Amino acid sequence: MSANQLSSARVAETATLVQPRNSSGRKKTRFVRSSRFRVPVWFVLPALALYILAMLYPLASGAVLAFTDWNGLSAGWNFTWFDNFVRVATDPSALRALLNQLLIAITFPILQNVAGLGLAVALNSRIKSRFVLRTIFFTPAVLTPVILAFLWQYIYSNNGTLNSVLELVGLDALKQSWLGDPKLALWAIIIVITWQYTGYSMVIYLAGLQGVPKEILEAAEVDGASKFQSFFKVTFPLLAPSVTINIILSSVIGLKVFDQVYAMTGGGPGDATQTLTVYQYLRAFNYGEFGYGTAVALVLALIVSLVSALQYKFLRRNEEAAS
Repeated sequence: MSANQLSSARVAETATLVQPRNSSGRKKTRFVRSSRFRVPVWFVLPALALYILAMLYPLASGAVLAFTDWNGLSAGWNFTWFDNFVRVATDPSALRALLNQLLIAITFPILQNVAGLGLAVALNSRIKSRFVLRTIFFTPAVLTPVILAFLWQYIYSNNGTLNSVLELVGLDALKQSWLGDPKLALWAIIIVITWQYTGYSMVIYLAGLQGVPKEILEAAEVDGASKFQSFFKVTFPLLAPSVTINIILSSVIGLKVFDQVYAMTGGGPGDATQTLTVYQYLRAFNYGEFGYGTAVALVLALIVSLVSALQYKFLRRNEEAAS
Protein backbone atom coordinates (compact mmCIF):
# COMPACT_ATOMS: atom_id res chain seq x y z
CA MET A 1 0.00 0.00 0.00
CA SER A 2 1.38 3.42 -0.96
CA ALA A 3 1.88 6.29 1.48
CA ASN A 4 -1.08 8.20 0.01
CA GLN A 5 -3.37 5.18 0.34
CA LEU A 6 -2.23 4.62 3.93
CA SER A 7 -2.90 8.26 4.80
CA SER A 8 -6.35 8.10 3.23
CA ALA A 9 -7.17 4.96 5.19
CA ARG A 10 -6.19 6.61 8.49
CA VAL A 11 -8.31 9.68 7.73
CA ALA A 12 -11.24 7.42 6.95
CA GLU A 13 -10.78 5.63 10.29
CA THR A 14 -10.64 8.80 12.35
CA ALA A 15 -13.45 10.82 10.72
CA THR A 16 -16.91 9.90 9.50
CA LEU A 17 -18.51 11.96 6.78
CA VAL A 18 -22.03 13.02 7.70
CA GLN A 19 -24.30 14.76 5.24
CA PRO A 20 -27.56 15.88 6.90
CA ARG A 21 -30.08 17.96 4.99
CA ASN A 22 -31.07 21.46 6.05
CA SER A 23 -34.46 23.14 5.66
CA SER A 24 -33.74 24.03 2.01
CA GLY A 25 -33.03 20.42 1.14
CA ARG A 26 -29.34 21.00 0.49
CA LYS A 27 -26.72 18.78 2.00
CA LYS A 28 -24.46 20.08 4.74
CA THR A 29 -21.09 18.38 5.11
CA ARG A 30 -19.35 18.06 8.45
CA PHE A 31 -16.81 15.71 10.01
CA VAL A 32 -17.37 13.90 13.29
CA ARG A 33 -14.08 12.88 14.89
CA SER A 34 -13.66 9.46 16.39
CA SER A 35 -14.09 9.29 20.18
CA ARG A 36 -10.60 7.88 20.65
CA PHE A 37 -9.14 11.27 19.66
CA ARG A 38 -11.05 13.21 22.33
CA VAL A 39 -8.84 14.64 25.09
CA PRO A 40 -9.59 12.85 28.39
CA VAL A 41 -11.20 15.14 30.95
CA TRP A 42 -8.73 14.16 33.65
CA PHE A 43 -5.96 15.94 31.70
CA VAL A 44 -7.65 19.22 32.63
CA LEU A 45 -8.25 18.37 36.30
CA PRO A 46 -4.83 19.46 37.71
CA ALA A 47 -5.05 22.93 36.15
CA LEU A 48 -8.73 23.19 37.07
CA ALA A 49 -8.04 22.22 40.69
CA LEU A 50 -5.24 24.80 40.93
CA TYR A 51 -7.52 27.47 39.48
CA ILE A 52 -10.27 26.63 41.96
CA LEU A 53 -7.91 26.70 44.95
CA ALA A 54 -6.00 29.83 43.91
CA MET A 55 -8.80 31.90 42.39
CA LEU A 56 -12.38 30.73 42.84
CA TYR A 57 -12.16 29.69 46.51
CA PRO A 58 -10.57 32.98 47.70
CA LEU A 59 -13.11 34.96 45.67
CA ALA A 60 -16.01 33.01 47.15
CA SER A 61 -14.58 33.33 50.67
CA GLY A 62 -14.14 37.07 50.24
CA ALA A 63 -17.69 37.43 48.99
CA VAL A 64 -18.96 35.66 52.12
CA LEU A 65 -16.81 37.80 54.46
CA ALA A 66 -18.35 40.93 52.96
CA PHE A 67 -21.54 40.05 54.86
CA THR A 68 -19.78 39.68 58.24
CA ASP A 69 -18.15 41.82 60.95
CA TRP A 70 -14.82 39.95 60.87
CA ASN A 71 -11.87 42.06 62.05
CA GLY A 72 -9.23 40.07 60.18
CA LEU A 73 -7.64 38.52 63.31
CA SER A 74 -10.18 36.78 65.51
CA ALA A 75 -11.40 33.28 64.77
CA GLY A 76 -15.05 34.17 65.18
CA TRP A 77 -17.33 36.51 63.28
CA ASN A 78 -21.03 37.25 62.94
CA PHE A 79 -23.19 37.79 59.91
CA THR A 80 -24.26 41.40 59.48
CA TRP A 81 -25.95 40.66 56.15
CA PHE A 82 -26.31 43.89 54.14
CA ASP A 83 -25.19 46.32 56.87
CA ASN A 84 -21.74 46.72 55.31
CA PHE A 85 -23.20 47.60 51.92
CA VAL A 86 -25.65 50.08 53.46
CA ARG A 87 -22.69 51.70 55.19
CA VAL A 88 -20.81 51.95 51.87
CA ALA A 89 -23.80 53.75 50.34
CA THR A 90 -24.21 56.18 53.27
CA ASP A 91 -20.65 56.84 54.51
CA PRO A 92 -19.53 60.30 53.26
CA SER A 93 -15.90 59.14 53.13
CA ALA A 94 -16.82 56.16 50.95
CA LEU A 95 -18.88 58.35 48.63
CA ARG A 96 -16.03 60.87 48.34
CA ALA A 97 -13.64 58.01 47.56
CA LEU A 98 -16.06 56.74 44.90
CA LEU A 99 -16.26 60.18 43.27
CA ASN A 100 -12.45 60.45 43.23
CA GLN A 101 -12.20 56.98 41.70
CA LEU A 102 -14.74 57.85 39.00
CA LEU A 103 -12.93 61.13 38.26
CA ILE A 104 -9.71 59.21 37.66
CA ALA A 105 -11.55 56.56 35.60
CA ILE A 106 -13.03 59.27 33.33
CA THR A 107 -10.16 61.72 32.89
CA PHE A 108 -7.25 59.29 32.84
CA PRO A 109 -8.46 57.20 29.83
CA ILE A 110 -9.10 60.38 27.83
CA LEU A 111 -5.66 61.84 28.54
CA GLN A 112 -3.88 58.52 28.07
CA ASN A 113 -5.52 57.69 24.75
CA VAL A 114 -5.06 61.17 23.30
CA ALA A 115 -1.38 61.20 24.31
CA GLY A 116 -0.84 57.58 23.22
CA LEU A 117 -2.45 58.15 19.82
CA GLY A 118 -0.44 61.33 19.28
CA LEU A 119 2.82 59.56 20.09
CA ALA A 120 1.89 56.61 17.89
CA VAL A 121 1.17 58.85 14.90
CA ALA A 122 4.41 60.78 15.44
CA LEU A 123 6.55 57.65 15.86
CA ASN A 124 4.93 55.83 12.94
CA SER A 125 6.92 58.10 10.65
CA ARG A 126 10.28 57.43 9.04
CA ILE A 127 12.43 59.40 11.49
CA LYS A 128 15.71 57.63 12.27
CA SER A 129 15.33 57.76 16.05
CA ARG A 130 11.81 56.29 16.11
CA PHE A 131 12.87 52.97 17.66
CA VAL A 132 14.85 54.66 20.43
CA LEU A 133 11.96 57.06 21.14
CA ARG A 134 9.46 54.19 21.28
CA THR A 135 11.61 52.48 23.89
CA ILE A 136 11.95 55.67 25.92
CA PHE A 137 8.21 56.38 25.96
CA PHE A 138 7.31 52.76 26.77
CA THR A 139 9.85 52.36 29.59
CA PRO A 140 7.68 53.92 32.39
CA ALA A 141 4.94 51.36 31.68
CA VAL A 142 7.19 48.47 32.74
CA LEU A 143 8.71 50.10 35.83
CA THR A 144 7.40 49.49 39.35
CA PRO A 145 4.54 51.94 40.12
CA VAL A 146 5.71 52.48 43.71
CA ILE A 147 9.21 53.54 42.63
CA LEU A 148 7.77 55.98 40.11
CA ALA A 149 5.36 57.28 42.75
CA PHE A 150 8.20 58.11 45.15
CA LEU A 151 10.12 59.72 42.27
CA TRP A 152 7.19 61.98 41.45
CA GLN A 153 6.60 62.68 45.13
CA TYR A 154 10.04 64.26 45.18
CA ILE A 155 9.36 66.14 41.92
CA TYR A 156 6.15 67.57 43.40
CA SER A 157 7.68 68.45 46.80
CA ASN A 158 8.08 72.09 47.86
CA ASN A 159 11.81 72.03 47.12
CA GLY A 160 11.48 69.50 44.34
CA THR A 161 12.31 69.56 40.66
CA LEU A 162 9.07 71.10 39.41
CA ASN A 163 9.17 74.16 41.69
CA SER A 164 12.92 74.56 41.05
CA VAL A 165 12.33 74.63 37.28
CA LEU A 166 9.52 77.16 37.66
CA GLU A 167 11.79 79.35 39.76
CA LEU A 168 14.62 78.98 37.24
CA VAL A 169 12.49 80.22 34.34
CA GLY A 170 11.06 83.11 36.37
CA LEU A 171 7.63 81.66 37.10
CA ASP A 172 7.87 81.82 40.88
CA ALA A 173 4.18 82.73 41.13
CA LEU A 174 3.26 79.25 39.86
CA LYS A 175 5.15 77.42 42.60
CA GLN A 176 2.74 75.24 44.55
CA SER A 177 2.51 72.59 47.22
CA TRP A 178 1.32 70.22 44.52
CA LEU A 179 0.47 67.27 46.77
CA GLY A 180 -0.49 69.38 49.77
CA ASP A 181 -3.23 71.38 48.07
CA PRO A 182 -6.58 69.50 48.14
CA LYS A 183 -7.56 71.11 44.81
CA LEU A 184 -4.37 70.06 42.99
CA ALA A 185 -3.32 66.78 44.59
CA LEU A 186 -5.70 64.48 42.70
CA TRP A 187 -4.88 66.10 39.35
CA ALA A 188 -1.18 65.77 40.10
CA ILE A 189 -1.69 62.03 40.62
CA ILE A 190 -3.72 61.74 37.40
CA ILE A 191 -0.82 63.31 35.49
CA VAL A 192 1.58 60.75 36.96
CA ILE A 193 -0.67 57.81 36.04
CA THR A 194 -1.14 59.20 32.53
CA TRP A 195 2.61 59.64 32.09
CA GLN A 196 3.27 56.10 33.28
CA TYR A 197 0.73 54.22 31.13
CA THR A 198 0.73 56.27 27.92
CA GLY A 199 3.32 53.87 26.53
CA TYR A 200 0.78 51.03 26.61
CA SER A 201 -1.65 52.97 24.44
CA MET A 202 1.16 54.06 22.14
CA VAL A 203 2.23 50.47 21.42
CA ILE A 204 -1.33 49.30 20.73
CA TYR A 205 -2.03 52.25 18.44
CA LEU A 206 1.28 51.69 16.65
CA ALA A 207 0.25 48.11 15.91
CA GLY A 208 -3.06 49.39 14.56
CA LEU A 209 -1.42 52.06 12.41
CA GLN A 210 1.00 49.58 10.90
CA GLY A 211 -1.96 47.38 9.95
CA VAL A 212 -3.67 50.10 7.90
CA PRO A 213 -3.30 49.23 4.18
CA LYS A 214 -1.10 51.74 2.38
CA GLU A 215 -3.23 51.38 -0.76
CA ILE A 216 -6.20 53.00 1.00
CA LEU A 217 -4.09 55.95 2.15
CA GLU A 218 -2.62 56.38 -1.34
CA ALA A 219 -6.12 56.30 -2.85
CA ALA A 220 -7.26 59.00 -0.41
CA GLU A 221 -4.24 61.12 -1.35
CA VAL A 222 -5.00 60.71 -5.06
CA ASP A 223 -8.58 61.83 -4.40
CA GLY A 224 -7.22 65.06 -2.98
CA ALA A 225 -7.68 64.40 0.75
CA SER A 226 -5.39 66.32 3.07
CA LYS A 227 -3.38 64.53 5.76
CA PHE A 228 -5.88 65.75 8.36
CA GLN A 229 -8.85 64.44 6.36
CA SER A 230 -7.03 61.22 5.52
CA PHE A 231 -6.38 60.52 9.20
CA PHE A 232 -9.87 61.21 10.54
CA LYS A 233 -11.81 59.84 7.56
CA VAL A 234 -9.66 56.80 6.71
CA THR A 235 -7.06 55.92 9.35
CA PHE A 236 -8.96 56.59 12.57
CA PRO A 237 -12.03 54.46 11.68
CA LEU A 238 -9.68 51.55 10.95
CA LEU A 239 -8.21 51.96 14.44
CA ALA A 240 -11.55 51.09 16.06
CA PRO A 241 -10.27 47.75 17.50
CA SER A 242 -7.26 49.52 19.03
CA VAL A 243 -9.51 52.20 20.49
CA THR A 244 -11.74 49.55 22.05
CA ILE A 245 -8.83 47.75 23.70
CA ASN A 246 -7.18 50.94 24.94
CA ILE A 247 -10.28 52.50 26.44
CA ILE A 248 -11.31 49.33 28.28
CA LEU A 249 -7.80 48.71 29.64
CA SER A 250 -7.29 52.32 30.73
CA SER A 251 -10.72 52.45 32.38
CA VAL A 252 -9.96 49.31 34.37
CA ILE A 253 -6.59 50.75 35.42
CA GLY A 254 -8.31 53.97 36.50
CA LEU A 255 -10.89 52.08 38.56
CA LYS A 256 -8.25 49.91 40.24
CA VAL A 257 -5.43 52.42 40.78
CA PHE A 258 -3.90 52.05 44.22
CA ASP A 259 -0.08 52.08 44.32
CA GLN A 260 0.44 55.62 43.08
CA VAL A 261 -2.21 57.15 45.34
CA TYR A 262 -1.14 55.29 48.47
CA ALA A 263 2.58 55.91 47.94
CA MET A 264 2.29 59.61 47.03
CA THR A 265 -0.42 60.89 49.40
CA GLY A 266 -1.92 57.97 51.34
CA GLY A 267 -5.31 59.39 50.39
CA GLY A 268 -4.57 62.88 51.74
CA PRO A 269 -4.55 65.72 52.32
CA GLY A 270 -7.67 64.85 54.31
CA ASP A 271 -9.56 62.61 51.92
CA ALA A 272 -8.90 64.75 48.81
CA THR A 273 -7.15 61.93 46.94
CA GLN A 274 -8.70 58.95 48.66
CA THR A 275 -10.04 56.33 46.25
CA LEU A 276 -12.13 53.24 46.92
CA THR A 277 -9.03 51.06 46.66
CA VAL A 278 -7.18 53.10 49.30
CA TYR A 279 -10.33 53.42 51.42
CA GLN A 280 -10.95 49.67 51.55
CA TYR A 281 -7.26 49.00 52.30
CA LEU A 282 -7.24 51.45 55.21
CA ARG A 283 -10.51 50.11 56.63
CA ALA A 284 -9.41 46.50 56.39
CA PHE A 285 -5.81 46.69 57.57
CA ASN A 286 -5.53 49.94 59.57
CA TYR A 287 -8.88 49.93 61.33
CA GLY A 288 -9.46 46.16 61.58
CA GLU A 289 -12.77 46.27 59.69
CA PHE A 290 -11.95 43.43 57.34
CA GLY A 291 -15.55 42.52 56.62
CA TYR A 292 -16.42 46.11 55.73
CA GLY A 293 -13.27 46.49 53.63
CA THR A 294 -14.16 43.33 51.74
CA ALA A 295 -17.63 44.75 51.08
CA VAL A 296 -16.04 47.89 49.61
CA ALA A 297 -13.79 45.71 47.42
CA LEU A 298 -16.81 43.69 46.25
CA VAL A 299 -18.66 46.88 45.33
CA LEU A 300 -15.62 48.07 43.38
CA ALA A 301 -15.38 44.72 41.57
CA LEU A 302 -19.03 45.00 40.53
CA ILE A 303 -18.45 48.56 39.28
CA VAL A 304 -15.42 47.46 37.24
CA SER A 305 -17.37 44.55 35.72
CA LEU A 306 -20.37 46.73 34.87
CA VAL A 307 -18.32 49.55 33.35
CA SER A 308 -16.20 47.12 31.31
CA ALA A 309 -19.26 45.28 29.99
CA LEU A 310 -21.05 48.50 28.98
CA GLN A 311 -17.94 49.93 27.35
CA TYR A 312 -17.29 46.73 25.43
CA LYS A 313 -20.86 46.58 24.15
CA PHE A 314 -20.86 50.23 23.06
CA LEU A 315 -17.38 50.20 21.52
CA ARG A 316 -17.96 46.93 19.70
CA ARG A 317 -21.09 48.41 18.17
CA ASN A 318 -19.10 51.43 16.96
CA GLU A 319 -16.35 49.12 15.74
CA GLU A 320 -18.80 47.12 13.64
CA ALA A 321 -20.33 50.31 12.28
CA ALA A 322 -16.91 51.62 11.31
CA SER A 323 -16.01 48.41 9.51
